[in-house]
This record gives sequence, structure tokens and C-alpha cells, in this order.
Amino acid sequence: MVTYGQLLKIFFSVAHDPTELNRQGPDTGTQYRSAIFYVNDEQKRIAEAYINQINQVKVFEQPIVTQIAVLNSFYKAEAYHQDYAKHHPKDRYIVIHDLPKVENLRKQFPHLYIQR
Repeated sequence: MVTYGQLLKIFFSVAHDPTELNRQGPDTGTQYRSAIFYVNDEQKRIAEAYINQINQVKVFEQPIVTQIAVLNSFYKAEAYHQDYAKHHPKDRYIVIHDLPKVENLRKQFPHLYIQR
């Protein structure tokens, strides 16, 4: 099981660039914003404290722009998005943008990495 703290650590160190506003890699638009959606006040407090700590020690050259917002609803992605990398491992986008992140995850968090 992954704890909320571990999830935040992975989110900020492997998953994406939290200093890019409405953009991740070649993708732009508000749907690509850096965001953490919380379900209770404790998660919100922990996320805010984590971001403040990262900003204080200047882990990134630019300030973190990650939005922290309440989770009002969740919508499952369309079927063709499910396990996309598994079904399209040679897709150019997967090879260039996603596989390096997976490898980084495997190296930084080998105790949490499970290949399926």
C-alpha cells in the first residue's frame, strides 16, 4: 500500500513538473495543470505543508504552481485510455515522455514499484 506521503513524494519527484502552469511536456491546456485533489482537510493540510517545505528548500528553480483543490467528482477515462502504455508500448509519446518516468520511478522507489 502506498501512503499519502509517499504518493506526494512520487508526484513531485517523478510524475511531472509541478512548476509548469497548464502544461506537461508537449501537452498544454488546463486539463494538464498540476493539481492535487483532496478528499478531507487532513489531506489538504499535508499537501500544503509538503509544497511549502519544497518551496522553502528550493527543490525547483521555479515556484511550484500545483493547485490544491477539493475533489468534487471523479470521472473514469474512456476505455481506450485505460492501460494505454501497456497496450501501446511503442507509441512515440509513451517512449519519449512516459517510459523515462516509469524508469525513474523504478530507480527512486524500487520498494513501491510493481510491474504488471
